[in-house]
Amino acid sequence: GASEELRAAAAQSLDWAPARRRVRGAFAPVLPTLDHCLFKMAPKGIQMEENFETNSKGVEIFWKSWLPREGTPTKAALFFCHGYGDTCTFFFEGVAKRIAAAGYAVYAMDYPGFGLSYGLHGYIASFDGMVDHVIEQYARIRGRKDVQGLPHFLLGQSMGGAVALKVHLKQPKEWDGVLLVAPMCKKM
Repeated sequence: GASEELRAAAAQSLDWAPARRRVRGAFAPVLPTLDHCLFKMAPKGIQMEENFETNSKGVEIFWKSWLPREGTPTKAALFFCHGYGDTCTFFFEGVAKRIAAAGYAVYAMDYPGFGLSYGLHGYIASFDGMVDHVIEQYARIRGRKDVQGLPHFLLGQSMGGAVALKVHLKQPKEWDGVLLVAPMCKKM
């Protein structure tokens, strides 16, 4: 049931961020109409912000925040690490809104080469290098005035579970805990 315009947008090569950004823009009006509980039952009044920042390695990173409704005290900050075939937008939007409605500040980023961040789609030159991008971006966000003084937790899903564990191992004193959902890791 997609229009020819949406089909054409989805048919282009999504290897690079500008094309992925155009496709997201084309599909943005359609998302709220999808017949899925994450979209239909999304809480109202959640404060959202989207940003692009160039990091110390010269890579433009996309990140987003979902904050509790105005006047709701914030309990803690949750930093999301997405899986390999994922992004910090689309389905995570609904999850983030539910978490924010419960009183938590939620922050998420697209790794280089994923979602709206710059880089060849899905290419990970170095897992440790990708983890360093996450550490740098989340350190920037943790430095914001509205996040200081809050407990900080990592939430990793699938490959993001491995990312969250590596971030925590490299910065054990920076995080108050790690939550893992179907983490991509093995018992040693």
